[in-house]
Amino acid sequence: MSCIGQEVDDDEVQQRSYWRWSKADFLPEESFQNWSTYRLALSQICFRFKDRLISRSDDANEIAQLRKQSENNMKRCLTWWDLTWFGFGSVIGAGIFVYTGQEARHHAGPAIVLSYVVSGITAMLSVFCYTEFAVEIPVAGGSFAYLRIELGDFVAFITAGNILLGSIIGSAVVARAWTSYFSTLLNREPNSLRIHTNMSDGYNLLDPIAVAVLAIAATIAMISTKKTSQLNWIATALNTVVILFVIIAGFSHANTSNLTPFLPKGAKGVFQATAIVYFAYGGFDTIATMAEETKNPSRDIPLGLLGSMSIIIVIYCLMALSLSMMQKYTEIDPDAAYPMAFQSVGMKWAKYLVALGALKGMTTVLLVGALGHARYTTHIARAHMIPPWFALVHPKTGTPIYATLLITISSCFIALFSSLDVLTTILSVSAIFIFMMMAVALLVRRYYVREVTPGINLLKLVIFLLIIIASSMGTSAYYWGLSPNGWAGYVVTIPIWFLGTMGISLFLPQQRTPKFWGVPLVPWIPSLSIATNIFLMGSLEPQAFVRFGICTGVMLVYYILVGLHATYDMAHQQQKLEALKVKNENEGGQALA
Repeated sequence: MSCIGQEVDDDEVQQRSYWRWSKADFLPEESFQNWSTYRLALSQICFRFKDRLISRSDDANEIAQLRKQSENNMKRCLTWWDLTWFGFGSVIGAGIFVYTGQEARHHAGPAIVLSYVVSGITAMLSVFCYTEFAVEIPVAGGSFAYLRIELGDFVAFITAGNILLGSIIGSAVVARAWTSYFSTLLNREPNSLRIHTNMSDGYNLLDPIAVAVLAIAATIAMISTKKTSQLNWIATALNTVVILFVIIAGFSHANTSNLTPFLPKGAKGVFQATAIVYFAYGGFDTIATMAEETKNPSRDIPLGLLGSMSIIIVIYCLMALSLSMMQKYTEIDPDAAYPMAFQSVGMKWAKYLVALGALKGMTTVLLVGALGHARYTTHIARAHMIPPWFALVHPKTGTPIYATLLITISSCFIALFSSLDVLTTILSVSAIFIFMMMAVALLVRRYYVREVTPGINLLKLVIFLLIIIASSMGTSAYYWGLSPNGWAGYVVTIPIWFLGTMGISLFLPQQRTPKFWGVPLVPWIPSLSIATNIFLMGSLEPQAFVRFGICTGVMLVYYILVGLHATYDMAHQQQKLEALKVKNENEGGQALA
């Protein structure tokens, strides 16, 4: 299947060598030309911050204008088939093998299948929001581009920082887990293939295998998007065979008596497990970044994204149910649930097959992650929130090599030294925060259009959104902290959420209708997505929010010193060019007259 390339007009971009690294490539903005211009920029921080806070991008700018920053366009070579397998490859990793046993043993019992149903529905609510945006705005930036259009530059920057942090740390976490599972496959201890040093705990186990795996995945992703897709679906198909084996073998040794008691710790246990197994569905957002390389986004993205997630939910529920029926929940080994369950029914050899399946799953997660994370980075660089050098796309491969190297080298450095036990909690807050903001952005997109929506309707929308968010936070705080076993608080918070959503439905007309595919039952589905994500966020430890706050503080320092001025100059340069173009057109028209 041939790839359909897109050419950039010669008069728009003067072709230059791809392999370059001058100051002008990293800091081309006016504020960074010399110390005098930089001091002037710093003196205008308040004015510039206000400008960026209230500014908004638009669909045309993200789809057409920003792409010129890459000088060469990515190749449109993906179909719904590719996106479906990318969905499997990005989501189905080690999570299903790790979280299921832990949560069935400690919290949900046999009702772990309900935890996967609830968390799957929650994930699907976010998938709906991502799908509408990806179809309407088919660019590589994913959630960053969508939030930049609807909620502005500043919110988009916070999102960008969390995306880059999640990309770097997430890849490193999976790579180190890859080493552990590879050791298990060789019938050795998880740390046996790491190099032991005298450094402090958490940094004393060097992992060169993780570095090698990251480097190989990145190299494949840089060579060709289409070839990466083909390799991904082959590896994912093999992993699917392992998963089908687990399900079929599990049900063939099922004992229905193991399902009683079904709810040993009640509904609370189910929700506690839901908050954890939810992260087994992570990774679907990277599929939205492939929209720019999709041949027919309006058809292929809904089929690929919604189709793959629907099948994954069914697979996860069947795997959880098979484990619960094979072994009594009190006997499940939380550290090696599936291998020990098969051993208990006389299939000890199956543990190697399970380890192989998890290993293949993590391999495809790294492969698809190398693609998706680089495309996030590319679009962030196009907006000049990081140096635009990282936005350049190679003319022959059609891939963003510099962006891929940025994420890969950073991930390799962290994966080599750190066990990441502390940093992984940050990823949970970041991911849920972005999913929640995506639902907010969808409601803003449907009910507010600049220079069209009356001011009174904008005020109503803001009030209703604050009611939805505040009531959702109240429900989450009441359940996870104030009164886990009570019920009185829900009588207040849930009806308030309902009234806030009903207010949008009854008192605000929709200002925009999706051109191709739209989320059904708006505002109820995005509002429910806000509520469920905030509810799950409440299950995280307080330390996770402290670390999230520290990382956000560091991002803000960078934004005030660099990102704010780069994006301000970029936006106002575009405005000057547009004004000059209009002036030239008017003068040309007068000359002809």
